[in-house]
Amino acid sequence: MATIKDVAKAAGVSVATVSRVVNKSPKASKAAIISVKAAMKALAYRPNANARALVNKSTNTIGVMVGDVSDPFFGALIKAVDNVARSHQKHLLIGNGYHNATTEKEAIELLINNRCDSLVIHSKALTDQALIQFAEEVPGLVLINRHIPEIAERCIALDNQQGANLATQHLITQGHQHIAYINSCHDIDDSTHRKAGYLQALTSHDIAPRQAYITECQPTDEGGEVAMTEIIALNLPITAVVCYNDYVAAGALTALEKQHISVPNDISLMGFDNGLIAKYLHPKLTTMHYPIQTMAEQAAELSLALAKGNNSDIKGKVFKAILVERLSVARRA
Repeated sequence: MATIKDVAKAAGVSVATVSRVVNKSPKASKAAIISVKAAMKALAYRPNANARALVNKSTNTIGVMVGDVSDPFFGALIKAVDNVARSHQKHLLIGNGYHNATTEKEAIELLINNRCDSLVIHSKALTDQALIQFAEEVPGLVLINRHIPEIAERCIALDNQQGANLATQHLITQGHQHIAYINSCHDIDDSTHRKAGYLQALTSHDIAPRQAYITECQPTDEGGEVAMTEIIALNLPITAVVCYNDYVAAGALTALEKQHISVPNDISLMGFDNGLIAKYLHPKLTTMHYPIQTMAEQAAELSLALAKGNNSDIKGKVFKAILVERLSVARRA
């Protein structure tokens, strides 16, 4: 493998001149640029990214940490950040946190150690104080789907309680009184806030919450199917179900179909996220739109501006979920 010294020798220039060409220094002459680039091509030389970062104080990389890249929700988040990164001639370095405090801490430290001066972080397990400390260390760190009052101007979040409240209220306005809720079993603020929104909607309409109507599962289609099967076995007089996300709703739909329970004629079903799957289920899923693409784009733009020390028109913001009516909810006579 060719080194910078080999390139300098082949081009007939100094190592310092090669470095200037590689780092696009205005001090490099046209003749030096031509000879060095020719030598680099002939020797198949690739500049060391870490060495360039030491000179430029940046790797031209945006660091992104999500829960799990295999989750389509996080795939949409990463894609949106990547679109912004490419528009700024930057690349992504991605880490998984898996909703585990130790893993999240290690992932963020790895991104920092790789000289990512812009960070878009989706953290659910680390404490507020731990994230505040990281934010103090990295001016370009922005949190997504997390709101911490002390650094609110660097948080792009969703009001999950409002979203679940609106979802439940929609069912109530359709005449439903016996409404079950399938929550995520993950100990994160999303599940806490969405459950709170469900309960808030019930109490605001003088409907007494019933513990038997509430269960939790892995936030996947498999988890939703298991949870819905358990609810069916209890033979409860439910007429509607609010699900933690669209995948849980898809699993619940499968369980209902297996028991020949019609959606929405027998039981209405409500999702959350408005992921791609929602419009392809049968019946098409009524759900809450989670504007993750817009949120991720704004988080990335804010992160880049903060890393450069620039003022940004984008500020920390709490988004609202929007009801998307399709065919899985029917009026209760």
